[in-house]
Amino acid sequence: MSWTIDESTITDLARGAAVLGTGGGGDPYIGALLATQALREHGPVTVVSPDEVPDDALALTVAMMGAPTVMVEKLPNLDEVIAPVTALAASLGRPVTHIACAEVGGVNSTIPVAAAAALGLPLLDADGMGRAFPELQMVLPTLYGITASPLAFADEKGNTGVLRTIDNTWTERIARVAAVEMGCSIMIAGFPMTGAQAREALVPHTLSASVRIGQGILAARRENEDPVTRVAELLGGRELFSGKVVDVERATTTGFARGRARIDGADGSLTLLFQNEHLLAELDGRVLVTTPDLIMVLEHESGEPITTEGLRYGQRVRVLAAPSDERWHSPEALAMVGPGYFGYDTASHRFDGREEGAR
Repeated sequence: MSWTIDESTITDLARGAAVLGTGGGGDPYIGALLATQALREHGPVTVVSPDEVPDDALALTVAMMGAPTVMVEKLPNLDEVIAPVTALAASLGRPVTHIACAEVGGVNSTIPVAAAAALGLPLLDADGMGRAFPELQMVLPTLYGITASPLAFADEKGNTGVLRTIDNTWTERIARVAAVEMGCSIMIAGFPMTGAQAREALVPHTLSASVRIGQGILAARRENEDPVTRVAELLGGRELFSGKVVDVERATTTGFARGRARIDGADGSLTLLFQNEHLLAELDGRVLVTTPDLIMVLEHESGEPITTEGLRYGQRVRVLAAPSDERWHSPEALAMVGPGYFGYDTASHRFDGREEGAR
């Protein structure tokens, strides 16, 4: 069933997607501003379920690639968002029929809204992850043999390019260098797929889920209920920890925001390790949860999601864990997004504490 994103919807979408973004994906406020501008200028966007998309459709993912921290000063614009879609359509020699989200986190849930509005195209109620991950190849379409290439990219200065690579890991490596040289953030369009491929490879109904989460946080406040508990219930997750942020180490290197945060509370000291997104949570040295399951930081009382670049000393926060799409727990997926890929010498730990075998 189709539905519509307009200016009244975008704030809920951005808030909910910031929760699912596991700390990454960029500042949801910036993405919401860009989407609101596009909706105001071009009208609302029709969102369609993957089940409604014709088999021979041509869907592209649209996203920001780079370090979310730089977007605070390097604001994207609509021309930059549209340019890679136009370049890729020309390279493919056929019109694009649908826009999709590569990831549902942060700005990468709202930038596709801006692209769909400006281009007058429908948007898929789906994404490639069901959360956010730091590298381009870390999407479920990779597991289904869908290539990111050809991939188009553009910056705010008007530079554009189209990459043709041998696999998705090489697309990540080459595009990441371009992103660093172009100011640590670029807009990209890629993963061209048919409607049939989109139905098989994407995580369905994640945009509508984001809206429900965003609305749920506000509804809990109005009803004098706990918004953090409401989020945990909506995601089928659990609360890991509650406390005060006492230390944050963060640096932008090789196109990523990398670092760690320490949160002290009554139950000990929780350490979060992140690379754009939260990847590992450990309590007094004991691993609680790792990627690919979701680790999210919310403000203690309001339930507002806090991104990795938004973490600050003195914040009172609560940390949640929730399950990822089950396909992320296959051996092939864990090799791509499990803790071992990021250099952590630990087995994968599920949101509920269960340990998986892969490192």
